[in-house]
Amino acid sequence: MGSSRAGRPPLQRVTRRPPVARPPRDNPVRRLLTRARRAWDRPLTAYYLILGGSLLITVLGLVMVYSASQITALQLSLPGSYFFRKQFLAATIGAGLLFLASRMPVKLHRALAYPMLAGSVFLMILVQIPGIGMAVNGNQNWISIGGPFQLQPSEFGKLALVLWGADLLARKQDKRLLTQWKHMLVPLVPVTFMLLGLIMLGGDMGTAIILTAILFGLLWVAGAPTRLFVGVLSVAVLIAVILIKTSDNRMARLTCLGSTDVEQCWQAVHGIYALASGGLFGSGLGASVEKWGQLPEAHTDFIFAVTGEELGLAGTLSVLTLFAALGYAGIRVAGRTEDPFVRYAAGGVTTWITAQAVINIGAVLGLLPIAGVPLPLFSYGGSALLPTMFAIGLLIAFAREDPAARAALAMRQPRFGRKRAGGPPGPRRRNTMRRRASAARSSGER
Repeated sequence: MGSSRAGRPPLQRVTRRPPVARPPRDNPVRRLLTRARRAWDRPLTAYYLILGGSLLITVLGLVMVYSASQITALQLSLPGSYFFRKQFLAATIGAGLLFLASRMPVKLHRALAYPMLAGSVFLMILVQIPGIGMAVNGNQNWISIGGPFQLQPSEFGKLALVLWGADLLARKQDKRLLTQWKHMLVPLVPVTFMLLGLIMLGGDMGTAIILTAILFGLLWVAGAPTRLFVGVLSVAVLIAVILIKTSDNRMARLTCLGSTDVEQCWQAVHGIYALASGGLFGSGLGASVEKWGQLPEAHTDFIFAVTGEELGLAGTLSVLTLFAALGYAGIRVAGRTEDPFVRYAAGGVTTWITAQAVINIGAVLGLLPIAGVPLPLFSYGGSALLPTMFAIGLLIAFAREDPAARAALAMRQPRFGRKRAGGPPGPRRRNTMRRRASAARSSGER
């Protein structure tokens, strides 16, 4: 009865199952980019970039100072490790200053602004007094402090200008005075020009350029209008042109841009020779040829050239990457803070370090005139290393002041003496841990 006329069973409809959605293919590149983006957005990223990048630059700089200065020391009848030992001593003292600055509260940094500015001006005046000031390579910007140790007060003037300028602009912002151009310029620009005048009395135009860059960095972070910014820049360019035109030495440095004349541009051309002979991975540590008397200032202004010769393109790109990371971290600290002093000080320090690195490396590459400024944290010179490491400590302190970074650091710091022996933590301890964990998760920190 259940069959059809032909004796066949009735046809049954076949119900199709709905297609099962396949999980998306796991793209390793996308997964890696996602993880990198999350890690980049963590609150402690700037803190680790500043701390790790500065320490790596300093350690690599010590290695290269030892390699690049051996021949110069032997030519001066000194031990081969003479310059390295002095740089290592300065780095040790600088590490103490870095730690001290990183632990100091922001109020204490602001309290140091005026004493540091007054002390720098006083030392710069002493430099110009005969019998006290010393001339090195034609520039009278040094003071002998006993034995083989010398002090360059203009290097501390950079740090003083950053702290004092940041404190000045922060106080004016609190009083809502930065909307008026006269309050933005006075007394910041006149005091900076006074420092520039004291430096130029000794003939050190390279340091004067760095101070000018710090001034522009402070004005830029303060939100100076374009016409005001262009006006100050025009005055600075006019003064620079006059100073260059009136000096045969500075005019000769300009003519060496892109030149291959060894007789007229000995240092610039041999710097290019050192970079060109390094190849991809260099000739090896200690195997530089140019440092055997061919390249002047191999361990100071042109240490980047020796790095390219001994470590190759890989070594120079590593140095550039570290400076780029340091600059990014400084900009990030300045952009994420609500404290105006922290914003201005972080912007000033970042401008100082990045501008000096660009000017030094650009001169070695033959893209900029030789300004005679060291590579920050890398070149030989204790007077340049000490204030720079203190400035790095400033950035570390500012990075730690971020609320999300502070919560993340509190999660990682063990707290001894709070746990009761022989039992689980009490409810008060658990609530504290929950609050910290939720604060860290909301900020993106794992």
